[in-house]
Amino acid sequence: MSSAFDLRAFASTVDSSVKFPVGPYAGAASYFDAYAGEMARAAKSIEPATLERAAAVLAEAYLRGTRVFSCGNGGSASIANHMQCDHVKGIRTATDLSPHVLSLSANVELLTAIANDTGYENIFVYQLQSQSEPGDVLLAVSSSGRSPNIVRALTWAREQGLRTIAVTGFDGGAARDAAEVSVHVDCANYGIIEDLHQAIMHALAQYIRQSRMSPDAISMTVF
Repeated sequence: MSSAFDLRAFASTVDSSVKFPVGPYAGAASYFDAYAGEMARAAKSIEPATLERAAAVLAEAYLRGTRVFSCGNGGSASIANHMQCDHVKGIRTATDLSPHVLSLSANVELLTAIANDTGYENIFVYQLQSQSEPGDVLLAVSSSGRSPNIVRALTWAREQGLRTIAVTGFDGGAARDAAEVSVHVDCANYGIIEDLHQAIMHALAQYIRQSRMSPDAISMTVF
């Protein structure tokens, strides 16, 4: 397995038929219109069954009190970190659930120590080896699905009996096949993919939260 993700090599593989943008725009407003249109198309590409499966895996973990680990690189790291906020504080508010969610992307001291001593490709799997147990859940966010540290973490986690969810874009890469559940956005624009990954994270949190609330409580709550 390669220890580095080559962005330039990856860019050369992007299908031109799904690429956005394909040319210049005269103004920010027209670009935003096209961006929003592509986002709507990409949102429709997400298979409903994968969202149902991801929600079921997470809800079961929260009901059992088992740990959910999230991880990602770059913009995906911010989504993994944000998940810890919305899936701990958000889901717990006005429900009977107390989720245990930990972002493997959040501790810069630990990340850099692992990367410096054992390699960047190990920054997530090393933490899982120390902190996880069979039955826990790993949710990995990766636009390309090709980042070695993401693929390595998913592969190890599944081999060790963790439930695994990959949230991907482009063609999904190896992460799409490595995970038990793959929520895939068919798009070739990093910004749109990350926007939808963030929306997926929020929607899963809000769906699980409202599933543990009464109709009256839902109607009186700001989500």
